[in-house]
Amino acid sequence: MNSLTGMGIAIVTPFKSDLSVDHDALAKVVEFNIQNGTDYIVISGTTGESVTITKEEKKAIVETIIKTNAGRLPLVIGIGGSNTAAVVEELKTTDLTPFAAVLSVAPYYSKPTQEGLYQHFKAVAEASSAPVILYNVPGRTAKNMEPETSLRLARDFDNIVAIKEAGNNPEQYKILLNQKPEDFLVISGDDDLVCDVVLQGGAGVISVIGQALPKLFSTMIHKGLEGDSTAAKALEKKAIPLINLIFEENNPAGIKAVLQQLGLCADTVRLPLVTATERLKSKIKAELAQL
Repeated sequence: MNSLTGMGIAIVTPFKSDLSVDHDALAKVVEFNIQNGTDYIVISGTTGESVTITKEEKKAIVETIIKTNAGRLPLVIGIGGSNTAAVVEELKTTDLTPFAAVLSVAPYYSKPTQEGLYQHFKAVAEASSAPVILYNVPGRTAKNMEPETSLRLARDFDNIVAIKEAGNNPEQYKILLNQKPEDFLVISGDDDLVCDVVLQGGAGVISVIGQALPKLFSTMIHKGLEGDSTAAKALEKKAIPLINLIFEENNPAGIKAVLQQLGLCADTVRLPLVTATERLKSKIKAELAQL
């Protein structure tokens, strides 16, 4: 799964002022990342506001990204949720051939047991014709998938090839990295922790900030993969202040404020999210000027 090594981005969904999808801006964000060192693109994740995107919009978003990408970077599609049967149905009815993998988030709101999480992802693995990346993000799902559950899934299903771990828990990363099967990838979903994760053997990141700072953040990841801790840490030091700012209020409002400053898309988000405050935008503008 070399295509999932390095810096992936959890791409935003740009909106126009009327809240319709801005496909021109979406194409601009894709092209900006292709030209500046991003290794792969993840479509329809949390940062893409997947929970407020319709099925028809998701299909059109995928088409725009595939057309703009033109086969240059590997693509990953997000297919997940708290209704296992609905996730299985989407997997079975979606053409997965354009994608290197499926990113499937742990069920949210329901708070299943560890066995429930295992059985959910068992069903996902059995339904998917593409490799599966588990996605553990307890801050959003209200339930941590314990390392033992993730590793059990990695051992039991050949097409479960990686985990995007976003628990912001260094100890959990260590367990996964130390006990994982050799060919199983641990991908960080924590922009503020990924440098250390990669230096300890992680495969890279699915990043939020990376789509705004692709050269800097991708170089940091690759220096880490090469074992050059001095160079990687120096780049991390530059990125951390902006990383902290984009998560200060809400994701993706923060990253959209950055992308607006860069002239790539508007900062519009859909309710129940609201745009970043003027106070935060001012801080972001100042930090970008520093960078």
